[in-house]
Amino acid sequence: MSRFNLRRPSVPRRGPASAVTGTGQVTTNHNGGTGHLRDARSELFLLAVANLVGQRSFYEQAADRDDRYSLLVRRLAVSDPEWTLALLRWLRYGAGLRTAALVGAAEFTRARLDAGAPGFSRQVVETVLRRADEPGELLAYWTSRYGRALPKPLKRGVADAVRRLYTAPALLKYDTAAKGYRFGDVLELTHPVPDPQRPGQSELFRYALDRRHRPESAEPPAGIELLCAHDELARVPVEQRRALVTAPGGAERLAAAGMTWEALAGWLQGPLDAAVWEAVIPSMGPMALVRNLRNFDRAGIGEQAAAEVARRISDPEEVRRSRQFPFRYLAAYRHAAESRWGTALETALGHSLANVPALPGRTLVLVDRSGSMFDRLSERTELNRADSAALFGTALALRAERADLVEFGSGHQRVEHSPGEGVLRIMDRFGWLGGTETAAAVRDNYRGHDRVVILTDEQAARGDVLAAVPAEVPVYTWNLAGYATGYAPSGGGARHVFGGLSDAAFGLIPLLERGRDTGWPWE
Repeated sequence: MSRFNLRRPSVPRRGPASAVTGTGQVTTNHNGGTGHLRDARSELFLLAVANLVGQRSFYEQAADRDDRYSLLVRRLAVSDPEWTLALLRWLRYGAGLRTAALVGAAEFTRARLDAGAPGFSRQVVETVLRRADEPGELLAYWTSRYGRALPKPLKRGVADAVRRLYTAPALLKYDTAAKGYRFGDVLELTHPVPDPQRPGQSELFRYALDRRHRPESAEPPAGIELLCAHDELARVPVEQRRALVTAPGGAERLAAAGMTWEALAGWLQGPLDAAVWEAVIPSMGPMALVRNLRNFDRAGIGEQAAAEVARRISDPEEVRRSRQFPFRYLAAYRHAAESRWGTALETALGHSLANVPALPGRTLVLVDRSGSMFDRLSERTELNRADSAALFGTALALRAERADLVEFGSGHQRVEHSPGEGVLRIMDRFGWLGGTETAAAVRDNYRGHDRVVILTDEQAARGDVLAAVPAEVPVYTWNLAGYATGYAPSGGGARHVFGGLSDAAFGLIPLLERGRDTGWPWE
């Protein structure tokens, strides 16, 4: 009788797992439909990558949204500090989200102090401070929320960052009278020891203190050429300044003195005309160029200068270094009056979507255009989550081997697109579609596709959203709002949720389809 060579019952193959996972608990979402709760790490991650702090969303007031973020950070700072530290570091450096990282570091520190838990706080404060104005930003947030007493981990973390960040160019750019906490204030509150590996930092610190307390008599250190050159420019009579800028070598002199385009109008004490813009364009960064396209048009810069702007904003290396969100190029496209920027912005957008994969087979891409998706991303832009969903969905459809691109709300309809078309042109074909009938959109459009991608806020009105899709067919949900509930279980099998305002998570789709588990973006 055979003992070993027997046919054994088949064991279902476990599908690849992804990071955002549910608890199995079911509740009601903001729209009255079924909502699936997620574990704390998943909820915090999705909220963090979608939450521009201080901004309301369709279903949450700004204060409620910020409180939920703070509570999640504080909870995980105590129970899982290493993971939370990694998240906050990645938010600042990987996701490019400044305010969420700073607020998170402050709440992390407060929570560990309250719990009497040593370690991690100094490290998290230092690691999220990436730009020289951010130590002051962090101190302003802390004192507005917790008073002027600064705990040692906070002071030491800020001091560590100051030694790294405070330079002569940073002083000229960020140490302005408009700031509540000047460089000198930060130095007095945190007492950083100058870095011996940075010659002149001790003199720079003294100068920052003089600028704060004795601005009329503050003299730049003789050994720091940039500060001395800037001081010379400040002494040029106002009536001679415009001629200095537009004269041969004027732009080079401005650059050598650390004169930024933001400070130029104040120094000139008048508007920036075409000649001035053309003089400073070579020294401007790509983000500044994109932000000022409308100003260039209004001033009437010449074709040669415009060609240089177009070349730089569409250069792949410049786009990579600028780390702009893709939707910034959409905003510039809509706001710039002149059509001459269209090709350059389309090219730049393509470079910024470098992580969007070319998916094989047939892909169904569903873009949520319901009313709740039209809340603005921030008060400083007219763009909204619906725009971000349409932008990412269109890019994915254009790169896929075969894709059906569908917008949905109360109803749904196909969005026509052709290979080689630009994303920005196709964006004009999307509309506003009212409610959130996600289940109907999936049911009526799924026709044996190899995968389904849904870009949404997950607040479906009714029905089992994914009932029409066989369990073995992967469904990738791109959550753009970070609400507490999703419309389906996630994390294993063939159901996965990503989040954020960049294209980074799309790169996980090929990994999952090759059967690989995926973790958090920083892992």
